[in-house]
Amino acid sequence: MTVLLTCGTLAGTSLAGAAPAGSAPRSEKIAPGVEYRDVDLRTARGVVRAHVVTVDLRDRHVRIGLLHPGRVAARRTVSQLADAQGALAGVNGDFFHITEAQHPGVAATGSAVGPEIADGHPLKAAVPQGQRFGPALPPGTAPGDVLGVGTDRTARIDRLSLSGSVSTPEGRLNLGGLNQYALPVGSIGAYTADWGSASRARAVCGTDTSRSAPCSKDTYEVTVRNGRVVATAGKPGSGTVPAGTTVLVGREAGARQLRELAKGQSVRVEHRLVAASGVTYAFAIGGFPVLRHGAPLKGLDTKATAVRTAVGIGDGGHRLLLVALDGRPAYRSGLTVAELASRLKELGATEGFDLDGGGSSTLVARPRGATRVSVLNHPSGSAERAVANGVGVFSAA
Repeated sequence: MTVLLTCGTLAGTSLAGAAPAGSAPRSEKIAPGVEYRDVDLRTARGVVRAHVVTVDLRDRHVRIGLLHPGRVAARRTVSQLADAQGALAGVNGDFFHITEAQHPGVAATGSAVGPEIADGHPLKAAVPQGQRFGPALPPGTAPGDVLGVGTDRTARIDRLSLSGSVSTPEGRLNLGGLNQYALPVGSIGAYTADWGSASRARAVCGTDTSRSAPCSKDTYEVTVRNGRVVATAGKPGSGTVPAGTTVLVGREAGARQLRELAKGQSVRVEHRLVAASGVTYAFAIGGFPVLRHGAPLKGLDTKATAVRTAVGIGDGGHRLLLVALDGRPAYRSGLTVAELASRLKELGATEGFDLDGGGSSTLVARPRGATRVSVLNHPSGSAERAVANGVGVFSAA
């Protein structure tokens, strides 16, 4: 397979949407440090069109941020997220809790699988591996793997883990989750105002190895406000968590620990996301690595093809490639995960990170002079899909 890089410049044109199938590739600078282009990828199954936004992080006018709907358990389209936050461009992000057919009466939360950091603030941690949505992870990767941009403005692939505790006069309890749709068996999870109003019932369903396992019957919930227990309940509840309040949800051993807490008791809840590299991140989003140090990871799937979204890192972490495949029938043969890693390398990336694909794959950008973004690829569904989060490009120029 070869990559066709014959991108024609569109002098005097604007980005008003995806080009028709079969049209010549195009290229355009949409802001200082930010460029858009189409790239045709020739495969044995035909031509696949990729839509690429290149971001130069050395340009101080440009930054990368998390597109999100303001609450972890909520969804919006990429266009809605970008316009609401004033993003110049963006793509859809992590795989998310899209369905809940296995547990009748329990609603899907719409929340992402992996960690999220927005403007340096940790929104959530990763669910257990058996509770993921999306393709099987390559060997050696984990749900806590993220694409991140540090406070040093350098992009990296890293791994974030939750460090948290519940301190009481009798001792300290470990925290096993933060604003997650699924908690590890036997753990305690913390839910803050960032979670939203969605029910917390799904948090105690499934196990660390099976998403479809029954919901636990051994659960307990404790509400902590201003450092004291103000309410308890025998099962997870729902409704908005007010600022200054943390709801603790326990299952199995975690539930038994929470039952020891009484109303009025002093409790301190602490949590943070810790990077394996020690880097402090301004932005981070979940997904999984496919390319490391210029080489595709071993064990990548070579059979299942799909319309895909990914991010490539080049120039020592100073250049990002936001990539979304076109979902029109003429291009819908897609790529395997292994092919995706190879194409990212050929586009100039040394590190590559896979994001949610299929009907979620969406790339948007705002042309100069416009007040709203346009969708530049063709989503493979009939319309944009509402998603949990995305990678946003912001410009002060």
